[in-house]
Amino acid sequence: MTIEAGRSSKHSRIRYGMVGGGQGAFIGAVHSIAARMDNEYELVAGALSSDPARAKASATDIGLPAERAYCSFAELFEREAGRPDRMEAVAIMTPNHMHFPVADMALRYGFHVICDKPLTTTSAEANALAVLAKETGLVFAITHNYTGYPMVRQARAMVARGEIGDMRVVQVEYPQAWLTDLVEATGQKQAEWRTDPARSGAGGCVGDIGTHAFNLACFVTALRPAAVLAELSTFVTGRQLDDNVHMLLRFQGGARGMLWASQVAPGNENGLRVRIYGAKGGLEWSQEDPNYLWFTPHGKPKQLITRGGDGIWPEAARITRTPSGHPEGYLEGFANIYAEVARAIRAHRERRAVEPGVLYPTIEDGVLGVRFIEAAVDSSKRGNLWVEL
Repeated sequence: MTIEAGRSSKHSRIRYGMVGGGQGAFIGAVHSIAARMDNEYELVAGALSSDPARAKASATDIGLPAERAYCSFAELFEREAGRPDRMEAVAIMTPNHMHFPVADMALRYGFHVICDKPLTTTSAEANALAVLAKETGLVFAITHNYTGYPMVRQARAMVARGEIGDMRVVQVEYPQAWLTDLVEATGQKQAEWRTDPARSGAGGCVGDIGTHAFNLACFVTALRPAAVLAELSTFVTGRQLDDNVHMLLRFQGGARGMLWASQVAPGNENGLRVRIYGAKGGLEWSQEDPNYLWFTPHGKPKQLITRGGDGIWPEAARITRTPSGHPEGYLEGFANIYAEVARAIRAHRERRAVEPGVLYPTIEDGVLGVRFIEAAVDSSKRGNLWVEL
């Protein structure tokens, strides 16, 4: 088997900047590690915090030169746009309510965008960004990083080639425990903004991790969602947004699904799991054991497919980094998204089509994710009625 991912680029690295991700932000380090892993990117600038002092201190921590450590995203774009060595792309890792203004300005200044999910807090903003991205022709990616795992790509390829037959049932869950108590009242930064509707948007758990579960179900099956019926619950007294979601899904073509996402499930850490069942068999994958995919042909013994192992399909092999038996996980999956986006940016540089097989979550996926959140909130508020997407 040929191991494709992880090869250094022979071309000049893509110069990129960051908005957000400064001191105290878990995801900033994840982005920067993922971008460096394949030597495809060089971090050259940043507006790492809305607080100027913290922005400067954060830039010093990661070695950014003082003249390219900016105090606001507006200053970042204005100053970088005039440099001969200007950054080419920006990674956005702010609280949700800032995604739209940052991404909108980035596109208008001619920068490619890599944005955390959800794309925006309203579908009106999401649609506006989609129109602008199409007009500019710039690359716009959403970091639904779980789509970067090799065995997720294996599952998607098997579904596409009919290995499990006509789709019938999709089960996806994403339980965590970290918000079981009113953590936001202690000043914990990540909990504080994620449970604040002014910064997170109308959805709490459904927007934070429910969108990941929904995206994974759609990505692996390639099914288009038709409608949702949701019950959003807030179990912790004093919390402003939902912390648990139960949902039924209807897909175009007749398949049915169930989604459970919870941040108040003691004993769970990051339990994203998807099960897919068709007329000819089923597939199961778990994020906490990501190097294995279970395949059960109807009427035959269960089969374990291993990342990097015998019989792996090309779609998984091209983003596999290490031989079988050497675990790959969260950072590598995230890095695969960055690597795929790098291929798209290079194609844009060279004014050519992107190579076949390059796959990453696009702005269209981001728009669908925002519609999903709004439909779930609407369904729950209306007494758990079906709402079309």
